[in-house]
Amino acid sequence: MDKNGKIFVAGHRGLVGSAIVKDLKAKGYQNIITRTRRELDLTDHLAVAEFFKQEKPQYVFLAAAKVGGIVANNTYRADFLYENLQIQNNVIHNSYLNGVEKLLFLGSTCIYPKEAPQPMPEDSLLTGPLEYTNEPYAIAKIAGIKLCESYNLQYGTNFIAVQPTNLYGLNDNFDLEKSHVLPALIRKMHLAKLLSEGDHQGVMTDLGVTDHVEAQQILDRFGVSASSVEIWGSGKPRREFLWSDDMANACVYVMEKVDFANVSSGMDDVRNTHINIGTGQDISIRELAELIQRIVGFTGELKFNTSKPDGTMKKLTDCSKIHSLGWKHSVELEEGIQRLYDWYVN
Repeated sequence: MDKNGKIFVAGHRGLVGSAIVKDLKAKGYQNIITRTRRELDLTDHLAVAEFFKQEKPQYVFLAAAKVGGIVANNTYRADFLYENLQIQNNVIHNSYLNGVEKLLFLGSTCIYPKEAPQPMPEDSLLTGPLEYTNEPYAIAKIAGIKLCESYNLQYGTNFIAVQPTNLYGLNDNFDLEKSHVLPALIRKMHLAKLLSEGDHQGVMTDLGVTDHVEAQQILDRFGVSASSVEIWGSGKPRREFLWSDDMANACVYVMEKVDFANVSSGMDDVRNTHINIGTGQDISIRELAELIQRIVGFTGELKFNTSKPDGTMKKLTDCSKIHSLGWKHSVELEEGIQRLYDWYVN
């Protein structure tokens, strides 16, 4: 990428987008354009078209998306499908129309079939049924991959799709209903620790309420007490987690060093040109909860609610493609959780 080139980071306030902006600035890129949702609604076709027409970015990082954990994905199915399709369609199409030199689209490893081989290689895409609870989100992300691939093949664009594993890091979403498992567990353990220490004011401050009764209702709803924390499912599913700054570093690396030609050459039928980004290491939800419990310092009981869904039992990415392109993660899970908890507390 040209150091002076105009770069649009869509979703710059999110977990990955904010990390991408930080990584770009650290590498000397200064001509970075951002817009809040209030300033530019990416689901609004006319607004996005006008933005691209006026700004003419040279490079685009498409990190904007409607995201959430298993509860949110399963509850707001139509929202996840519709909004993500709208965002992708608008940004990718207008990038083509306005001559964007290179675009990076961020997907998710939930695109792979529920029974995909483990670890999941890129060519397992569309080889079987998806996991039901996040099927709409996965379908939207698959459409984004195919949009990039198809614009490249039809119009000669240079749009790359990367599929990150489960991400966590600074600026994460800690909403008790809508967040992913790792930040949700950190917050629940932290609240339980405060309760066990008798710090009820700290609990109310964390929850943003001033009434003890309201605070207790929230805690009861999410299974948090001074002596225990409820966790959905059996704790047996295994998940892979990647520090968001590592993901941002991978995104900038791909934009600087990888072109569509690098991931499509030698194929008769060009497909599965997307790139997995992960660590290649996984951990069970029970082991994750115990690790977070130790870091937070909560000494109570972990109660696994087996009446709740587990989701896919194992989701580990095959990272051989990104490794062959010269990139590898640097932050291990325990270090990352400690960093994230310290950030949350402060």
